[in-house]
Amino acid sequence: MTVLKNALQQGQFVCILEFVPKPSAQRFAQVAAMMARGGFCGWPLTVSIGDRVGSALDLSPLDAYDCLPEPVPALLHFSGKDRERSELLAQLQRMDAAGLAQMLVLTGDRLHGHVPGQRPVRYLESVAALGIIRQARPDWLLGAALNPFKYREEEGGAQYFKAAKKLKAGADFLDLQLGFDMDKHVEALDWMQRQPQPRPLIACLLALTVGRAKMLGQVAGVTVSASMLAMLEAEAAVSKAFAQARSVGRLALQIVELQRLGYAGVHLSGLHEAQQMDALEAAVQACQAQIRTPAAWQTAWNEAWHMPGCAPVTFHPEQANWRQGQSHVQPSWREAARVKLLGGLHHQLFSASTPLGRGFAWAVRRPFWQGRRGARWLHWLERRAKRPLVGCDTCGSCRLEQTVYICPETCPKGLANGPCGGTQLNRCEFGDRECIHSVRYRTAKADPQAALASQALIDCVNVETRHRSSWPQWFDANRPGEPR
Repeated sequence: MTVLKNALQQGQFVCILEFVPKPSAQRFAQVAAMMARGGFCGWPLTVSIGDRVGSALDLSPLDAYDCLPEPVPALLHFSGKDRERSELLAQLQRMDAAGLAQMLVLTGDRLHGHVPGQRPVRYLESVAALGIIRQARPDWLLGAALNPFKYREEEGGAQYFKAAKKLKAGADFLDLQLGFDMDKHVEALDWMQRQPQPRPLIACLLALTVGRAKMLGQVAGVTVSASMLAMLEAEAAVSKAFAQARSVGRLALQIVELQRLGYAGVHLSGLHEAQQMDALEAAVQACQAQIRTPAAWQTAWNEAWHMPGCAPVTFHPEQANWRQGQSHVQPSWREAARVKLLGGLHHQLFSASTPLGRGFAWAVRRPFWQGRRGARWLHWLERRAKRPLVGCDTCGSCRLEQTVYICPETCPKGLANGPCGGTQLNRCEFGDRECIHSVRYRTAKADPQAALASQALIDCVNVETRHRSSWPQWFDANRPGEPR
């Protein structure tokens, strides 16, 4: 069904209902009842079916779709958690059989049980997955995620760089990750409107209560500030009913303002019953009737986040409040020197214009290295040489030149094109390191040529090439301008 595609093409505001599939007949019945409405506030309605939100053992979006009592307009997610290209292609075939031709393509948050240093887990990155799907299914409607709720320059700038790659790879729209900072919603829209070919933006929203705020504190990439939490606790102290009504009112205000700003739709999370949709629809209609100007909306929004005795609410963390367009950070002298040193070494070894490059090309392409024992030795040599320098895991398809000489394999998810949405003030979602893409962003600022190279779309690593030397492949005769 093409409800979402038609709405986006016609510029009609659309509502997407989030559904995280669980093995519960009651939950499926509730979703079916909500979708039976056929619309929300007069807007088209589509159900969004999550993928591996909890674990890899969750009911798949396709299986969940098949379990619904009646066919409904659906946007299936694809999460790259612990997946390879072959699994994505298999899902495309299953979706063809089901008559489905639209997908929200995500890298995915941390896989349950994934601990760095134990069994390596690789994620099929959304940029690469978009390219694979777009090539295989040119006419499909494809969406991807953007998290603009970042408050340090490195993580925020890297998010927008990666979002541009997603558009280049074939995304037809971007679905914002969950956030409550309306200034950041405006920022994302301004950024999109400056792109060569702007695409629709859809905002993920949630009616926020103190219980949900505490739960979201454990969700990577979602910001709930201390002042927000304090205000929500003050609401809950009045009564549960009071706090619930206020949360629905704030959500209605967000929906109304996002439509006015020019968003293509909203992606509603946390709605589980038809009665909740009824209450929200009534609140939205009341806002539409009562709020006629941006100034009136701002007044209502400020009041919705105010409680007597509470400090004024700010939506950013206390430690930082970066806004898109601000540019202050610079690489450390070590970071700048490192990229110069490794860039020079790369030029000497891998360029046809240097004697060392020509000699190295001749050496690693000898027939001996193509045999089983030789390939094993060459793999050992490459890993031994590069691991101390860049943390190399010998993926067999080296991308260092495109990643400012910061190895993507040092990311716990193995992401090459940019960060996931789970960073928090430059910290990796896993919490044990600075995000390598924040380092990469900062480093690229010192070298325009490296920054340009880092904008290239980087394919996923095929499982067949892992733990092999990349050197012979680099000097493949089909590479224009390389040694032959």
